[in-house]
This record gives sequence, C-alpha cells and structure tokens, in this order.
Amino acid sequence: MREAIVQKLTELPRMSKQFWAVLLSLLGSLGFLLFQGGKLALMLFVVMLVLSIYLLLGQWSGIKRTQGARTLHNAETTNTMEAGSSLTVTIQLQIPGFWPMPYIFVKDRLTHKNGSELAFESTIVPDWRRRGEWEYRTPALRRGSYTFGTTECVTEDIFGLFEHSGTLKLPNSIVVLPQTVQIREWQQYHQMMKGTNHHSTTTRAVRETTQINGVREYIYGDRLSRIHWNATAKTGTWKSKEFERESLPKTYLILDRNRKAYGDPEDFELAVSVAASLFQYGAGRSLALGLVSTGADDVYFEPKPGQNLLKAVQQHFIHVEADGTYNLRQVLREKVQHLVPGSFITLITPQYGEPVIQIFNWLKQLQLNPCHLWICSGATDQEAWLKRLQSVGVVGYPIHSLHELPVVLGGRSG
Repeated sequence: MREAIVQKLTELPRMSKQFWAVLLSLLGSLGFLLFQGGKLALMLFVVMLVLSIYLLLGQWSGIKRTQGARTLHNAETTNTMEAGSSLTVTIQLQIPGFWPMPYIFVKDRLTHKNGSELAFESTIVPDWRRRGEWEYRTPALRRGSYTFGTTECVTEDIFGLFEHSGTLKLPNSIVVLPQTVQIREWQQYHQMMKGTNHHSTTTRAVRETTQINGVREYIYGDRLSRIHWNATAKTGTWKSKEFERESLPKTYLILDRNRKAYGDPEDFELAVSVAASLFQYGAGRSLALGLVSTGADDVYFEPKPGQNLLKAVQQHFIHVEADGTYNLRQVLREKVQHLVPGSFITLITPQYGEPVIQIFNWLKQLQLNPCHLWICSGATDQEAWLKRLQSVGVVGYPIHSLHELPVVLGGRSG
C-alpha cells in the first residue's frame, strides 16, 4: 500500500506540469483574445479550446473498460502440451467509446509456478470500430504449470502528453508435461521376464489365470469362449471376459532428485523425461511399474498396471524438482522395506563411481536386480564406467539425449 502511494506521489509532479502547461496555454490564448482581439486571436483561442477539450476527454477514452478474449491455438482442449513446444496466443480487444486512439500498447504476462515470468509486448492500431487483434508466439516452454496474468493496455493522445491505461483480466492456465519419446522395446526387461520362467518375452503374452477379473469391450478376434453372454444380453453390445494375469516381478524406477547431482538443470529435465517415457511404455504394455522420488517431498507409488497410476505419476512429473538433500543410499535405505526380493530396480541418475557401485552391490545382496540409466550428457569416461558396471553384473545405459533412449533400450547396452 505504501509503495502504491509513493508511486502516485512521484507521478503527480509530471502530470501537474502537463496539466498546467495546457491550462496556461488556454488562458494565454483567452487573454490574447480579450486584450488584443481580432481574427487571429479568435482563431488561436478556438484551436486551443478544441485541443483542451480533446485532451480532457481522454480521461473517458474507454481504455479502462477494455474487453477482450485470449485464445490458445496449439494447446489441447485440456490446455496441456509437451515440454519444448511453443504456444501461439491471440488476444482480441474491444475498446468502448469514441475518443480517437492512434495506437494501443499491449503487454501480456505468462508466469511459471516457480515464479519466473515471460513478458510479451506489442503495439496495435485499432480499426474504426475500436477493435484490435494481437497474435504472438511463446518460446519453447519448459515443464511445469503456467498462468496468464493481467493484460495491460496503454494509449496516449496524438501529442503524447497524457497517458491512459487499463487492465484486462483474462484468466487462463496451461500445463506443460515432460517431454517423452516412444519406446518400442526394452530388451533387458524382457530378457529378465524370460529368465523368471515366463513363456514369452513380450508382456502381451503374459499368461492369464482362470480367475475372472471383470468384463471388457469385445475386441475383434476374441474367441467365443471369452464372450460374456449375460453382459452382452444386458447391454446389447458384445462383451468379453477379462481374466487376471499372472503376476510379474515388480519394477521400481528410482528418480535421483539430489540437488548436488545435477550440475546442469537440463540434466534433471532429461532424467524426468526418461522416467515419464518409461511409464508410458509400461502403461501401454500393462507393466506394473512403481516410482520412488524423494526430494523436498517424499513420493512413493506402489507398482500397479493401468492408466490411473500413469495419470498420478504424470501429475507428479509436472512439478517435480531437483530439490533433495538425501543421497541415494539414504533414500533407498528408507524404501528398501517396500521392495520385494526379485524386483527390478532402475536407477535414473547422473551419478557414477565407487559410491554408486556400493549401492548396486548392496541391492544385489538384497536379491534385487538393479540397472543404471545413466544421464551422462557431460561425462567423458563413458566406456570405463560401463565396463565397471559390467564387472559387478549390472547393465548400464548411457543416455545423452532423450532421442537416444529407444535405441539404447532396444539392445545397445553396456
């Protein structure tokens, strides 16, 4: 409140000088008319009177009652988009009134949840119906949630003496999901499935039990023995029986959120994108994936197949940050009681070296199957680390960029 008052007080002298300048000019022309007379004095007074009325009517220019709408073009209906994409925004303005406006200066703001702000400015010339349209494109947006602030509209008279402004509230928000990539095959995972006496290396072929788990929509090619005749008769549409599948070894993704582990913020963005891509891969193949993510908050998702877990994990990935202070050993020590022997542990971290080797040896002693998704954008001794992992029986995947992930998981492992 005090800052607003001080700002108003600092603006008063400037406004007073302009006001007094116009007033003195009008009074001077009036005095010239009264004491001198003549056509020249009359013409000068009429011109100054018309200009003064024009400047006075600027207070009722209508800029303070501006109406408008903001349209987000390349966002989905749910106002979500993927990281690295740009957003095209169109703002349509309608200014009531009749006072001539040479131009309108428009400023729009887009604020990230972490407090960072993007400002966009432009000048538009309204048409004869006092309407204007402005379209701009944001830079590539990073992961997180964004909200649009108030839109500022500023105009001036044709002499640039007086400035009139107004604000327009157009509440919009947008969510930027982590960037993901489609993974066709995770070779090591399917080899592990085969090694646990499952008859197929693809999760689609996981054997079903005889226990009915529910009813689903009929899929072309279902055998007659799968048809659920009662449900089909009640609903009038074909229904098939859904059987429970044999349980697979649980898989946990460990996302390292230690602040000191990430020298470059882009490395953490890559780690989050890798984890999000793996969850999409698991959801598409009915894999039971879990997540351990410990930082300023402690997030743990029990391995479960299905879209519900995927949505919950995606919401977590939108806002997750590298804000942890615990090292990997401390995080795993607290969570190891939840890990079932035989589980597949995928460690997503840029860390490497003997401390990480000790963690892998410890996990193997607990009868867990670890692997290392190594975020190594700036590492130089890649081959040495992969050989070191191989010597302790751990598979390592060096990942420099997200586009490498499908290729690396498809068979080019350490």
